[in-house]
Amino acid sequence: MLREYGKEEVVNRTVLIWYLKDLSNAKDRKTFRVNVDYDHFYKLVWSPDSKAILGIKSTGNAIEAYRLEKKDGAFTTFAKALTFPPSNENDDMISLDIACNGKFIMTATNTTDIVLWDIRGNVLDHLDTCLMTNYCAKISPCGRFIAVSGFTPDVRLWEVKFNKTELRSYDKIVKAFDLTGHKSGVWDFAFDQDSTHLASVCKDGTFKLFHIDIDYLRGESPKCLLNGAYETKAVPPLIALSNSAHVIAIAVGCDVYLFSGITGELDYKIEGIFNNNIVAMKFEATQLFVAGDRQIRAFHNITGYKVAISIAKEKIKERNITTATYERLERQIEDFKAILKEHEYS
Repeated sequence: MLREYGKEEVVNRTVLIWYLKDLSNAKDRKTFRVNVDYDHFYKLVWSPDSKAILGIKSTGNAIEAYRLEKKDGAFTTFAKALTFPPSNENDDMISLDIACNGKFIMTATNTTDIVLWDIRGNVLDHLDTCLMTNYCAKISPCGRFIAVSGFTPDVRLWEVKFNKTELRSYDKIVKAFDLTGHKSGVWDFAFDQDSTHLASVCKDGTFKLFHIDIDYLRGESPKCLLNGAYETKAVPPLIALSNSAHVIAIAVGCDVYLFSGITGELDYKIEGIFNNNIVAMKFEATQLFVAGDRQIRAFHNITGYKVAISIAKEKIKERNITTATYERLERQIEDFKAILKEHEYS
């Protein structure tokens, strides 16, 4: 999870916290290094207030929470605050996530089990996804839904409800809706920033973009906005969706494919980013972060600027556009073109 800070976990039992505001200057890049005793993390998430980190330890297969303390704007302390009790000790955990409001934490195993926890490590609920095997599980950025994909050709979403009178009192989890249309298992999926869109990538070499800003309680259904195809390899792909849902990135092996979220067409392919497979990928406001080979690489979202220019040009053609809107769109186009020229993509 990328906020003001980034994080990197490697198997040499360390955690590196990077200050993202320093990334543009190679000489001034700052990190906070933490040693992990007797084990290493393979899943890490920030708490919503960025004052703690939750992680799953590899050997112990257990969730631990660590508290971070700062002095003069820099981290000084990384101390264990809580170890969660065991749950499904014989199954490997594939996902760990925390809601943006801090109300609950979600873990998923490689079977069909989902566990909801409170921030004190108490189990709130168990959920059987009925997917035969879970491949991916995430909490929506709005903190309202959990979504899971697996062996079956759909992405399933549930709403996590809390009592209205007691805001932090858990009520229940209810089925919301399914995203269907794939012909095989869904390896991975990603939300955009405001939880209105979801992109999914399938075993059969296709990907989809859905509009999910709906009132499912009134019978509204999600809509598939576009279908696309990507180059499959033996390794499962990863997918990331830009904040505005204008760019879809798919990582296959050590390559990344960048598609327009408007047309579904391939815009650019970044080849051979690492020697080994990419293990994680996430969009930030103007960049794409890609992790692998014990490194994190940041790429400018050039495709995003191209798509933004094409959208602005279409809006300018509208009949009822005001003078102020026209001038604003013209400035946007010129600004984005200047950025592309700066990066030699004019």
